Parts: sequence; C-alpha cells; structure tokens
Amino acid sequence: MDNLDHSILDLLRQNARAGYGDIGSVVGLSASAVKRRVDRLVADKVIRSFTIQVDPAVDGRSTEAYVELFCRGTVAPDELLRILSGVPEVVDAGTITGSADAMVHIRARDIPGLEAALEKVRLAPNVDHTRSAIVLTRLIHRSVG
Repeated sequence: MDNLDHSILDLLRQNARAGYGDIGSVVGLSASAVKRRVDRLVADKVIRSFTIQVDPAVDGRSTEAYVELFCRGTVAPDELLRILSGVPEVVDAGTITGSADAMVHIRARDIPGLEAALEKVRLAPNVDHTRSAIVLTRLIHRSVG
C-alpha cells in the first residue's frame, strides 16, 4: 500500500459510489489505473466489501445504548460472539479491559425494543449482569470503513 492507495481508500470511505474517473482526477491517475488499484485492493482483501449506511432514525432504529456486559467466570470470546449474534439489535461488540467483559452497542426502535434486546442478552447462562448507558445526543460518528 502506498500513498495513492490510501488516498483512494479515503475517497471511497467518503463515497463508495464515486466513479473511477472522479477518484482519478483527485489522486492524479487515469480511471483505468484507479480501477486496477481498487481491483487489487479487493483481491488483497484490503477492501472487504462495498456497502451502504442507512440513517438509523429513518430506518426506525434511533434508540441506542452502550452496554457493559459482565459474565460469570471466564467466558471465551467465541461464546460471547455466539450469545450476541443471536440478538439482531446488537450492531457492534467487543471484549474490553477493565471490570466488564464486553462492550455492546445496541440499536432498537424504541425503549421497549431496547429493553427486549437487553433481556435476550441477560438470559444467556454465562451473563451475570449488564450496565447500560442510553445515548441522548450523538455528537460524532466516523466510519472507519
């Protein structure tokens, strides 16, 4: 990866539908040269997919919370993945340092939907308890692609 590849990735992060010619005019390459580089980035699995981002408020998933997940004993990340994968409202999750075992980002249609998603997580046999913080105002959201 060189600086041109990084520039192409930055432009695709801003607009995954940008044309190769448009990208080329910014980075100083022909459309075909940009296409070759993008094809290589896809083949090398640097670019894993092209996708869309839908406004959660329009999609009906405007209620969100960050949830600390506390488990009984030691729970493997694979087990947490299995538990959380069964809850469609979970949009992001990771194991973390500190007293909690994982941090979970949940998006739901409303507070009852959020509560139902939390109950699904809490019912897992290895989950001891959760601690939630509901988002009031989203200040910054950057997609890292």
